[in-house]
Amino acid sequence: MILDYQQWKRELCVVRGGGDIATGTIYKLFQCGFPLLVLEIANPSCIRRTVSFCEAVFDGEVEVEGVRARRADSLKEAYACFEQGKVPVVVDPEGEMIREASPAVVIDAILAKRNLGTEITDAPVVIGVGPGFFAGRDVHAVVETRRGHHLGRVIYEGEAAPNTGIPGVIAGYGKERVIHAPAAGTLHIIKQIGGEVKKGEPIARIGDAVVEATIDGIVRGMIREGYPVEKGLKIADIDPRITEKENCHTISDKARCVAGGVLEAMLHLRRRQ
Repeated sequence: MILDYQQWKRELCVVRGGGDIATGTIYKLFQCGFPLLVLEIANPSCIRRTVSFCEAVFDGEVEVEGVRARRADSLKEAYACFEQGKVPVVVDPEGEMIREASPAVVIDAILAKRNLGTEITDAPVVIGVGPGFFAGRDVHAVVETRRGHHLGRVIYEGEAAPNTGIPGVIAGYGKERVIHAPAAGTLHIIKQIGGEVKKGEPIARIGDAVVEATIDGIVRGMIREGYPVEKGLKIADIDPRITEKENCHTISDKARCVAGGVLEAMLHLRRRQ
């Protein structure tokens, strides 16, 4: 069933953020039939670009596991994307379209580790993903993003576990597999996503600084060619499992688990209301 424009707006789910974790939620809600609108910043610093709908900001249109997202510049254009069976992505860092659209649901999946302006009054159902939100004050529910026993758990009173700054462990490697910019400047890629690397091998350059692989493995994520990075910015991610190349092009287990929590929170809160 195709919704008319006004009905689409009334049932709309707005997702703030289109990175890889947010994309897991966007993908699941799209597959479940919810009308969607994704809000992004003008220059997202995405690492897992091959599985992130935010790349539509740069490329106009992208596909993740058979679902296509397309950049739009207004609510009318977003609705046209919906009619075409695509997820609309709009550059709107301040969330101004939330007020214009008056959606049924707002999901903050920016993963900034702090609240960048989402309020519990933004929609009848407001969900925060990860730390930085307090359920019952900032949002109606929070979904846990820390790996472990509580990943994907829905919190209706309180907040998610604080950010530790330590990446999840894969095949025995944690912080070693994440690479940060050694200097500020323009990034130039040497090894593309999916490429095999050895520890110490150059994978990128930032000006005169060489970015080296920290472990053996495959490049699972890499920030865009030509991106202006600041020193210390996360720019790449190496998976030590050489046999897992297909993971570079599929939504992660963590993103799917978080998506399940968001869907649970949405259905629970809408039914309760």
